[in-house]
Parts: sequence; structure tokens; C-alpha cells
Amino acid sequence: MDKQEKLETQAQGSDARPVLEGPDIARVLTRIAHEIVERAKGADDVVLLGIPTRGVFLAQRLAAKLEQITDRKVPVGSLDITMYRDDLRMHPPRALARTEIPGDGIDGRLVVLVDDVLFSGRTIRAALDALNDIGRPRAVQLAVLVDRGHRELPIRADYVGKNLPTSLRETVKVLLAEEDGRDTVLLGAKPTQ
Repeated sequence: MDKQEKLETQAQGSDARPVLEGPDIARVLTRIAHEIVERAKGADDVVLLGIPTRGVFLAQRLAAKLEQITDRKVPVGSLDITMYRDDLRMHPPRALARTEIPGDGIDGRLVVLVDDVLFSGRTIRAALDALNDIGRPRAVQLAVLVDRGHRELPIRADYVGKNLPTSLRETVKVLLAEEDGRDTVLLGAKPTQ
């Protein structure tokens, strides 16, 4: 076990186990891309907005897959939700990510928000608030790599890579090559305080 794997295992608890690996993640993203094309009847007015950090990388990968399917470049950007979070005062200050809206903006377009893990729904609520300040899309959909349940708000993903029932005593950690050096989704026990 190299140093990076050891740190990941310690961060996740000793029982962290992979539930998705690189090839699984690639297959899931291909399926989601096909579902988007089918639901949107093409991808002509689709804009992908990833929620930093890993949601941005997933959105970029989805855009590449959509381009392969449709032979059309799909606009992709990022949506920083930091200032819209309802738990801002409970966390230490952190650097703001950048919101990057591609091309002609989002007005009248189908915006697909992309994130790595859907949990309580609060991140997506913040993303919807941030989106309101930017423009008025025709519709907003949500694509997530993992839905682990435990919603606190009435939010549901339109596209789910993997439904992963978890307990509140477990953590789900998504690692992506662009940020972490490899692709995997780990399920482990929540570290004791």
C-alpha cells in the first residue's frame, strides 16, 4: 500500500472499501450521457454546470461523452455555491471557487447540475439559489455519480450513477484522477471524533 492509499484509508476508517472503480465510473457516465440525450431529445440546448470540486470534473467528462454521442460540443462550466450554503457560519472560511458560465449563458436552456454525491440535498438547494442569481433556465436537472440517501430536503436526482444505501455512520468519498490521482468511490465508517 503506497502512501496515498494509506492516507485515503486512514481518512475513511480502516474498513473503507471501493464500491465503484475507474471502469465502473466511465460506464456510469456513458449511461448518464445517453439518458440526457434521450430525455432532452438531443443536446442542442443543454448546458452542464459542475459543482466544485469533483462535480466540475464529472461535468467535463459528461460533456466529452455527450460530444461523442451527438457530434456536438456541449457547453460546460462550474457553479460555485459557497456563499449560498446554509452552513456557512459553521465551517471555517475557505477560498471561493469560480463560477464559469459557458457561451451564451443559461437563459432558456436546459441546465444539468452535476455533483459527485447527493446526500442531504442542501448543496443542491444552494446551487438552485446560485442559479437564480445568474439567469433563468428553461429547466434544471440534476446528475449525480452517487445517491446515498438521507435527504433533508425534497430534492431528487434526474440521473444517478449508483444508488448506494448508507447509514449515517458511514461516509462516501469520491476520488477522481484530476484531483486525487485515481478514480474510485469508497464507502467506509465515519471516523470517530
